[in-house]
Parts: sequence; C-alpha cells; structure tokens
Amino acid sequence: MGEKVVAGGFDLSDRQRYRAKLRRCLTGLERLLEQKLFDRPQNLMGVEIELNLAGPDGMPRMLNAQVLERIASRDFQTELAMFNLEVNIAPHRLGGRVFDQLAEELRTSLAYAHRKAGELDAGIVMIGILPTLDRDDLISSNLSDVDRYTLLNDQIVAARGEDFVLDIDGVERLTCTSKSIAPEAACTSVQLHLQVTPDRFADVWNAAQAVAAVQVAIGANSPFLFGRELWRESRPPLFQQSTDTRPPELQAQGVRPRTWFGERWITSAYDLFEENLRFFPALLPITDEEEPLDVLDAGGIPSLAELVLHNGTVYRWNRPVYGIADGVPHLRVENRVLPAGPTVTDVIANAAFYYGVVRALAEESRPVWSRLPFEAAAANFDEACRHGIDARLEWPRGRYGGTAQIDAVTLVRDELLPLAEVGLDAWGVEPADRDLYLGVIEERCRRRVNGASWQAATFHGALEAGLARDAAFAATTRRYSELMHKGDPVHTWPVGPPEPVPLG
Repeated sequence: MGEKVVAGGFDLSDRQRYRAKLRRCLTGLERLLEQKLFDRPQNLMGVEIELNLAGPDGMPRMLNAQVLERIASRDFQTELAMFNLEVNIAPHRLGGRVFDQLAEELRTSLAYAHRKAGELDAGIVMIGILPTLDRDDLISSNLSDVDRYTLLNDQIVAARGEDFVLDIDGVERLTCTSKSIAPEAACTSVQLHLQVTPDRFADVWNAAQAVAAVQVAIGANSPFLFGRELWRESRPPLFQQSTDTRPPELQAQGVRPRTWFGERWITSAYDLFEENLRFFPALLPITDEEEPLDVLDAGGIPSLAELVLHNGTVYRWNRPVYGIADGVPHLRVENRVLPAGPTVTDVIANAAFYYGVVRALAEESRPVWSRLPFEAAAANFDEACRHGIDARLEWPRGRYGGTAQIDAVTLVRDELLPLAEVGLDAWGVEPADRDLYLGVIEERCRRRVNGASWQAATFHGALEAGLARDAAFAATTRRYSELMHKGDPVHTWPVGPPEPVPLG
C-alpha cells in the first residue's frame, strides 16, 4: 500500500474492468514464470519498521507530517495515522557483518528522527502497540492526510456497510466499535523482505508460515490496547477485526478475512496471487494504461500494476511481492509477523533468527510443512499471539510422523536456534554476527522475557505501587521509551518504572 493512489470515486463498470485487467496481469505473471524471466539469486534482504510518535508524557502525538518535514529523508514516510511513521532500510546482501551494518544504520536513522521529533516535543517509540493509545486517538480525522489512506478507509467502510466491531478476549476483554479503519493504525510492525527465485519461493514461504508462530512467541510486544491487557501479541486480532470487510453474515458463511494467515501450503508464488483474485473483491479498482500481455509480446517486462495494488490490500502475514529493479522482475517474501521493537538489537536479533531458520527449513530434505498440518501451523500462530513467550506449540516429532505439544522456548533453544546457525552460515554471515544476535534470542528464551512480558510486569508493578491504570500505562510507556533509546536488549531490562511512585 505504499503506492501513490489518487482519491476518487468508482462507478459500477470500474470493478468489472479492474477484474478483467487483474486476470490479464495474472496471465502475465504466469508467462513470466514459464519463460523464467525473473532475476537470478541475489541473496537480498530488506527491513521496514513502523514507528510511533509520543511526547515526554508517553501520550501519542499527531504530528507525523511536521516531523517528516523536519526529517527530510526519503528513508522515512507516512503510515496510516498521524502518530505513525515508517523507516525503510535499503536492501542489503545477506552475508558478512550484514546484521551489525543494519543495526548501525537503524540506530543512526532512529536517533536522527528522534532528535527531529524532539523539536516538536515528541519522540520515536518503537513498540507493537503504544499502551497509552485511547479510542479517541483512533478516529478517521487522525488518519494521515494522504489520498491512499482516505480512499482505502472509504472503500473498506463501504464494503463492510456497518461499524467495525473489536472484540478481543485475553487477560481482560475489550469490546468496542469503530466507524473507520483507524484502530488498525495502532499496529506497528517490522517487515522483513527476502528476494527469492521462483523455484525457491514456495519453500521459503512455507518455511516462513511454519515458523510464524515461533517468531511471535519470542518477539511479542503488544499486550495492551485501549486500557486493556489482551493477548501478548494483540496486533493480529486487532488488524483482522479493524480491516474486516465482512459483516457477521459473511463471517458465518466462512468468507475469508482480508487479514489472513492462509489455509494451505503452496507449490508456487502463483498460488497466492491467484487466491487473491479468486477470494477477494477489489478495494481500489484503479486501472493502469499498460497492457501487460502486449508488453510481454513486445519483449518487455510488465509492471502488473493492478496485481501489485490488489496484493497490497490482502494482508497476509507472509505476503508475496512482485517487483522490478533495473528492468528485471523479482519475487520477494515479505514477512509481516513481528511487532516493532523493543530495541534495534532486538529487531536485528529477530531478523537474524528469521533469515537463518527460514533458509535451513527451506533446504531440509524432509521439510517441516510435509509433516505439520497447515491447520496446526495456523493454530500455533493463534496460540503464540495469545500467550507469547509462554506458548505451547504443535511441532513434528520423530522420524515416523506425528506431532506433539512443546514449549515454544524449548523448541527454539533445542531445535530452531541450531537450525538458524546453519542457515546463517549458509548465507555466509560471519560467526561474530551470528553468535551475537542469536545469543539475544537464546537469552530471551532462557529468561522467558520479551517485550510483552516486560510491559505486563512493569504495568502491574506500577499498579501495585499505587498508580491508577492510566498513570500506570503512561509510566510503563515512558520507562519503555527510555530503555528503548538506551538500546540494551529487552531481556536485560529492569522491571518497573524508574521514578518514585506517589501513593494515593
């Protein structure tokens, strides 16, 4: 959804025209795959991080346009709401000291953005959901002043035809309604991109789906929303409900939500793009002048603009991406599972674990997805979102098939960290980088601490010390922000607010 979209109305014929054009784009993709016109292996990866703006009091600041004007860098751009920003790091080749390089670039970029935000009495907070957000912050008037967000909101609201219902039952229960998709802006994420060849795409995507639950379990960082303690990673249910175009009747019929884990292992990237057309009506039926099949007939490479735009409105946790660089098409797996934060070190550790374990799993002779039912992978994802570092996951066991329940931390320490080491070695990552960042994951598992568990413990500590709930959320946010900018990984953070807490 980073494409430039010009707001405007659609007439009845636009959707039919768009549907027909989407089919021609899909045929174009099929031909590109058959003719093997995609880029050779590049071992390229990229990182995007969504960020929050908050003041010294821990409260959200609706200032992204003003902050971006001061930052004045193309690495930063708007996100859905006025308290959101996104930072994009240029693609890097996996290998060597790439993770240290990424960490240094991110620290430099975020420190600069934080200084510029400080000129407006605001600051950068890298966290899954800002604990101090209130329902009044997430309204349509606080959406960023960008055509594509306005148009997307209008189309999703029109498709649904009634208020959105948020109903998340966790440690506590949240039930409320919204007239817009603005609550989705509470979800700030890390997106990890990996460029892959068409022949490897299915194996990498399947591997990413299989470990999505593990990523959430060890990386959860979103336990609060609107003054309630919910799931340890509350972004997935919030994202699904706040963008759900289905009224209850369509939900009861089994119509698929646009925020979607999926329902099967795949054999090709084509499977996912084809599903997008088959299952999901267009939200933004904007047609391009290019005729993709004519471009292919003339020996060119089509942009497949409609296919790309439509794909951007289907919110898979592992999304296929078609792109063109230097006139050559490529495919990427975009991993959208992780929340932002807590620190740059934690983000890079999560990335190192992901890129390592996905490569190792994708290259196994008897891959995990041949032994794990897809339904179990989806149930694992739900379990990990609910329970975070304490999740128990279903995983293949033994040479002869079958699965068993296992603590996520045990699975990571005993099986997946050794695999991640193998994968990072295969990428050519230097041992110093490998050991540093996988060591962060190991320590999180050993101590059973991640961002969500730290936030919950600090919040409850503030309550026990006498703070009211709103004040406890603010104190937790301020302390989080302070420790985030110091930069030590979250498993080392002391629990509790630093300042004396007044009684009464």
